[in-house]
Amino acid sequence: MIHEHHEEHSHEHDHEEETKWWQPLLSLALLLAGIIMNATGVQWLQNWWVQLAWYATAWLPTGWSVLREAIEEAREGEIFSEFLLMTIASIGAFAIGEFPEAVAVMTLYCIGEALQDRAVSRARGNIKSLIAFRPDHAVIIRDDKRETVEPGMVKPGDIIEVKPGERVPVDAILTGEAAAFDTAALTGESVPRAIEKGDEVLAGMISSESVVRLKVLRPASESAVSRILHLVEEATEHKAPAELFIRRFARIYTPIVVGFAVLVLALPWLFSMVTATFAYDFAEWLHRALIFLVISCPCALVISIPLSYFAGIGAASRRGILFKGSNYLDAIASVDTVVFDKTGTLTTGQFGVSHVEGLNDEQVAIVAAIERESPHPIAHAITAYCKPSDKPVTELKNIAGYGLAATVDSTQWLVGTTRLLQREGVEYPSTLDTVPNTLVAVAAGSRYQGHLLLEDKPKDDASRAIDSLHRQGIGTVMLSGDKQALVEQVAQELGVQQAHGDLLPQDKVEHIKRIKEKEGHQIAFVGDGINDAPVLALSDVGIAMGGLGSDMAIETADVVIQTDQPSRVADAVTLGRRTRRIVVQNIVFAIIVKVLVMVLGVLGIATMWEAVFADVGVALLCVLNSLRLMRKTND
Repeated sequence: MIHEHHEEHSHEHDHEEETKWWQPLLSLALLLAGIIMNATGVQWLQNWWVQLAWYATAWLPTGWSVLREAIEEAREGEIFSEFLLMTIASIGAFAIGEFPEAVAVMTLYCIGEALQDRAVSRARGNIKSLIAFRPDHAVIIRDDKRETVEPGMVKPGDIIEVKPGERVPVDAILTGEAAAFDTAALTGESVPRAIEKGDEVLAGMISSESVVRLKVLRPASESAVSRILHLVEEATEHKAPAELFIRRFARIYTPIVVGFAVLVLALPWLFSMVTATFAYDFAEWLHRALIFLVISCPCALVISIPLSYFAGIGAASRRGILFKGSNYLDAIASVDTVVFDKTGTLTTGQFGVSHVEGLNDEQVAIVAAIERESPHPIAHAITAYCKPSDKPVTELKNIAGYGLAATVDSTQWLVGTTRLLQREGVEYPSTLDTVPNTLVAVAAGSRYQGHLLLEDKPKDDASRAIDSLHRQGIGTVMLSGDKQALVEQVAQELGVQQAHGDLLPQDKVEHIKRIKEKEGHQIAFVGDGINDAPVLALSDVGIAMGGLGSDMAIETADVVIQTDQPSRVADAVTLGRRTRRIVVQNIVFAIIVKVLVMVLGVLGIATMWEAVFADVGVALLCVLNSLRLMRKTND
């Protein structure tokens, strides 16, 4: 509650952060000088009024700013704020003659705040670095003339030019010959990616070797990089349950401890009224009440818990894992089963035609012409294998989960799974049902013509991803529309525990419901974010693989894996569990220390110095513990 105010303002202007440091450092210097002079018996400082003036001067650089914050918070309705607690404790210490303690409360508190702000800025570092690959200009080609404008002024259809080493300002299509682009900022790939003529180039990519011209596909505000930045900027709006609890806790807790502090002061006085043997010392009990107030400040919890989640999100973004909010970072820590789509998730999705049976070149060309309009990876493989026929394709229908139907030269063609042929009553060799590889059956005029066999290899790190999940005690399931035999073959190769094939999109939904509701598992579903949108939405955590260019992935998934690597799913689970573990550590540590020092303070054993440690010291230790999430590890 309190520190959200700091978080909103502490990173707005760098020069403001710098000016924060001279105030606590000046107060600290004056405080230390006063303590040393008192200890060495400097004569002129022994006068009570001189001491008051000296320590009041030391108090002003930090105390005045905290007092101002307390007043501002009170005007906004937050009367029982951390600033009020510190102000009461500090002024009260002055009232009972504890001048060094009064200054120390404010000085060490402000030093702690400055260090915490710096820690928050560090946690923001990886996320803020995303802005570095947002291009700041675009070069438009008009009538062979170059005009440099802001990316926001570029419109779809414009032709732009990008020189080697420059970033592409907007999503566009390559109009010239194939070129290499550095995609590291977007996907983490270390090797430049070759993009062919007519393929999409995303904003943020860097032209590696040559000057390229591109046709703008969409406005800058709708580019892939803008969507990612918007996603990251909104990530902190979705709070984890622990964060929401701490917010509610702080609002209730703060006025309660103020009431307890009043009781610490008042109850002994009431006791002395009825017990003559008990001597009530107002200054002593006021001192204890003030110590209680300082100890009770909830800053260790209020700052460290949100910071832990923020650090977790930042560490994930460095690995190419974008969480839409800390609630999803928390949810993934509870996942005990990860369900994978097969094609494009565990496998490359880059099919290649390995064999053609029964079809002549003209028929294969017609099949390629029918597949030309489909976005499916199998369609891309077929059109890459054979140049599509020039014959017109009409009445094209995409039958979800089955394949395509179209008319060519007045003849109806069916291109898809054997289930499509069964559905349309076309007879085919029964041996096709036992072929494990991906098969595209072809029929024309209600007669089976032949088929194409395609191969799709597992991704390089797919096996490592499955092994890592199993080591964490997480079950794995693979769902696919491919044949059961092929799905089982891939599952066995990768070590996936369960594999289900021959599934239509609605069948996948039923499988997820069964695993969630009947078996009671917490599920993360990993898919491409387009065809699997219903399953992504149904799962406890939806993870989209390689969804940078997919609006559906951004909208439906809770987590986006930029790098298209299955192993990042295991990394996401690891980060979620580490974050939750650190949050629990911070809560337990802060509460134990505070309760212990509170009791000692009420009993008169703990001094104001121990109280300051219990507040600022514990907060800093919790912050440092949270920042362990930002520690770089080998990816």
